Amino acid sequence: MAEQDDAQSPQRPPAWNGIDSMTEGGLERRPRIRCLGEALTSRGLRLAVAESCTGGLLAANLTEQAGSSAWFEGGWVTYSNRAKQRELGVPPSLFAEVGAVSGEVVTAMARGAIERADVDYAVAISGVAGPGGGSETKPVGTVWIGWSYRSLAQSDATQADLSTFATRFRFPGDRQAVREASIDVALQGLCAHLGGKGWSHQAASRWSSAHWPAAGLKWSEN
Repeated sequence: MAEQDDAQSPQRPPAWNGIDSMTEGGLERRPRIRCLGEALTSRGLRLAVAESCTGGLLAANLTEQAGSSAWFEGGWVTYSNRAKQRELGVPPSLFAEVGAVSGEVVTAMARGAIERADVDYAVAISGVAGPGGGSETKPVGTVWIGWSYRSLAQSDATQADLSTFATRFRFPGDRQAVREASIDVALQGLCAHLGGKGWSHQAASRWSSAHWPAAGLKWSEN
């Protein structure tokens, strides 16, 4: 799992000139997706998704946008551990070591999606949407989101460079609220990277007040 500072995150594409609108915190989902699609299309980039607790909700929102086939490749709904292994190549050992709701697993999911779909961006989501299934270390509302970006190294046009980032949130509300919040943050992370702002835990805390850094729980009722 890679942790990168905003100023040092490598292999980011040049910022799109319309990025200010799509990174605006109050922007509604549909306009954000439209701006995301325009940014990807203008640079010939494509996106894939790998979903667990959101059950295809991210893909459904992306394909509500007319013409999304120009930039959205497709995705996987890998709800079980077995599906994550079979479809995305997640190492079986991770489920025993850290569990399905973890940074290591969403990173592996994102990597698997970007490699299998042969795209430039991928995002993966795994969490405990509730109402049951939570624990002391992974309470209901805990969601890990992972992003990956693949660019061709300037020195060798055949050598792909893959950067990844994963971070954790604890979203308030019922099952649907947790799933919806996961979608919005997944989009925020994509927009941030396309805007040249990079991926970092500091940046993630701006995407949502429900960000839960590795140091401990940060809960918000807002």
